[in-house]
Amino acid sequence: AGGVRRATAPREAARRPAASLGVLARAADCAVPLLQTPMKKTNALIAQMGVTFLNAYVPSALCCPSRASILTGKYPHNHHVVNNTLEGNCSSKSWQKIQEPNTFPALLKSMCGYQTFFAGKYLNEEKNSKYYNYTLSVNGKARRHGENYSVDYLTDVLANMSLDFLEYKSNFEPFFMMISTPAPHSPWTAAPQYKNSFQNVSAPRNSNFNIHGKNKHWLIRQAKTPMTNSSIQFLDDAYRKRWQTLLSVDDLVEKLVKKLENHGELDNTYIFYTSDNGFHTGQFSLPIDKRQLYEFDIKVPLLVRGPGIKPNQTNKMLVANIDLGPTILDIAGYDLNKTQMDGMSLLPLLRGDKNVTWRSDFLVEYQGEGYNGSDPTCPGLGPGVTHCFPDCVCEDSYNNTYACVRTMSTSWDLQYCEFDDREVFVEVYNLTADPHQINNIAKTIDQEILEKMNYRLMMLQSCSGATCRTPGVFDPGYRFDPRLMFSNHGVRARRFSTRSLSSI
Repeated sequence: AGGVRRATAPREAARRPAASLGVLARAADCAVPLLQTPMKKTNALIAQMGVTFLNAYVPSALCCPSRASILTGKYPHNHHVVNNTLEGNCSSKSWQKIQEPNTFPALLKSMCGYQTFFAGKYLNEEKNSKYYNYTLSVNGKARRHGENYSVDYLTDVLANMSLDFLEYKSNFEPFFMMISTPAPHSPWTAAPQYKNSFQNVSAPRNSNFNIHGKNKHWLIRQAKTPMTNSSIQFLDDAYRKRWQTLLSVDDLVEKLVKKLENHGELDNTYIFYTSDNGFHTGQFSLPIDKRQLYEFDIKVPLLVRGPGIKPNQTNKMLVANIDLGPTILDIAGYDLNKTQMDGMSLLPLLRGDKNVTWRSDFLVEYQGEGYNGSDPTCPGLGPGVTHCFPDCVCEDSYNNTYACVRTMSTSWDLQYCEFDDREVFVEVYNLTADPHQINNIAKTIDQEILEKMNYRLMMLQSCSGATCRTPGVFDPGYRFDPRLMFSNHGVRARRFSTRSLSSI
């Protein structure tokens, strides 16, 4: 969650926004509309009082790369966090030295005079996805928590720490808050009062549920179809427990909103609610995880309320989590030209400005992970794979390394992806005709479109700052020069470079 307060002179305070706050839930499922989720209070207090972005995405469907994108406003190839490990630059010394000073909360504090507050999981430390029996770092000092619900349940602990900050912060300086809850991440430990909730809820049975991922990358094709009854029971239980944990997040949102209201600050506060990635439960027979290129993993909720935002609004513009940093800095009055961020400020969209020039595409990129040896849970599979559960269905591998262009324009709703493997495997989906991405049309789509998308992918993979915001393939201002592509090889022969992803 995050909050921002804008520095104001006394005579300006009445007309300028005082604060903003956001909540970051872990791996939220965007396959189900918010009205049909457990987040009833969040829907009433944020969505119905502001705007719901219907097409919000992450450029990498994994915790640490996605969170790094939120904080830096950059694509993974520019912040260089490729996975959840220290070796993958997740909170490495290099990250702390080079990237962290230029994150938007650091800029708010150092350049704009903000009080800043963070509670929860920062980048990635799996021990703090636990709900009990964990250790928090409180301003650099370790604080051990046990298993007493009233004082140790992590979602509630984060809520109480946040309420304390709001109670005791200075009222004469702007502030920013960011709250990152463990829920609904595994181990899906619900608060005692919610353990029996949603007994009749199961994972959505969309048309891509429990089917073979034909014409897809080999990692998807290796999933066992149909899934065993035990796998389906496992994913349904996980889905239900995730919902149960989110009830405590819903309570957290309500408490924060009421606190702001009681302090007379609610109407002057921007509140954001989003997630660091999506989540799949049974699509293409993959039991549970994220990391994949499909809508169920890269699409996330994004709800915003605040000054100047009309209630009960929806927005169909293509937005990404790299836009959150520029947006909050823009709210604070910081000159975005001084940053190296790849994203765009959402503030014109939030205000409802007319004739806003906006993007029609963005980049998705991921570098796969795998064991050098065999996965200990499935030794018969050999090296190179990981997260093989249940029934030895693997969710990741070294060559699950891909990059995509996700395009939304008046003429196309399209996703084009290339894998960095021996096949240089390509997946293309027309989401207008095939919203659940069942049919890979890479071999049947018009060759000219395929070539343009390939070129656009290369351009986005090497972009930085303003060059990440150039016109997309179907925009009027787009320019395509095929000579830059075919000097040595054809469209299907190019392997995208991972050097920029892995260099730190």
